[in-house]
Amino acid sequence: MASQYYLEMQENFKNNNKSREFPAHSAKVHSVAWSCDGRRLASGSFDKTASVFVLEKDRLVKENNYRGHGDSVDQLCWHPTNPDLFVTASGDKTIRIWDVRTTKCIATVNTKGENINICWSPDGQTIAVGNKDDVVTFIDAKTHRSRAEEQFKFEVNEISWNNDNDMFFLTNGNGCINILSYPELKPIQSINAHPSNCICIKFDPTGKYFATGSADALVSLWDVEELVSVRCFSRLDWPVRTLSFSHDGKMLASASEDHFIDIAEVETGEKLWEVQCESPTFTVAWHPKRPLLAYACDDKDGKYDSNREAGTVKLFGLPNDS
Repeated sequence: MASQYYLEMQENFKNNNKSREFPAHSAKVHSVAWSCDGRRLASGSFDKTASVFVLEKDRLVKENNYRGHGDSVDQLCWHPTNPDLFVTASGDKTIRIWDVRTTKCIATVNTKGENINICWSPDGQTIAVGNKDDVVTFIDAKTHRSRAEEQFKFEVNEISWNNDNDMFFLTNGNGCINILSYPELKPIQSINAHPSNCICIKFDPTGKYFATGSADALVSLWDVEELVSVRCFSRLDWPVRTLSFSHDGKMLASASEDHFIDIAEVETGEKLWEVQCESPTFTVAWHPKRPLLAYACDDKDGKYDSNREAGTVKLFGLPNDS
């Protein structure tokens, strides 16, 4: 039997299944993320900029474009509790912290390599950034100085703290999840999670689960306490690029080069909904307070179509009459 939640959300998406597109950049969008209060959405792009939108009722209104990076903005994230600060990671060997109140860059931190992954610790004190040479640098968010640097002997993909801030997780090219103690950064465990490259990792807001996505097209759901896999989602056919848990931890969105985003009910693994896309999706992010999904796709067929903007961000879950 489908759960009450499942039926309610299906009904919700039937009535709110509209996706709207908002011009954001002049080239492909690599990363989208919501501020902790859900008022703003930031996007980072191949065009070397970040854009910030304000969510007004059922639309995104562009507030600002942030320039300064000398290369592609590959990933960005917001401060976990301060809705005015976000940080961008770029291939230009820097990270930049921005303040939406002044629309200025408040810090530029030089790093050793081309940055591809970034995350902010749940306590807001540290920013971790990973580069193409598999070095992860831990930067003090107040002094903007490096606290620690770890060189790994394997391909580091995505990085994340657990919600309790006492463990640090990495997904790697050998299909493993590596877990380090934090702040000591001592190896605790290496879990063989997937038979091929383990690409992305996300923790659910309730702290009960985390999910990993892999090149084998599978999404695995893990129990945080036991560190065991509780279920697998296997509706995608291509490597899983991006994951996001809904604000209540009950839905998991996953996307790949398949032309749809899979929305699963976490507790049963059942498919709750499918968001149709015209091209591969590289980044998804649930709103922190409501069932609204931001995402960005590759340009259709890689060809530039003058009728449609390259570099748009999309929202799914808007009322059909909006």
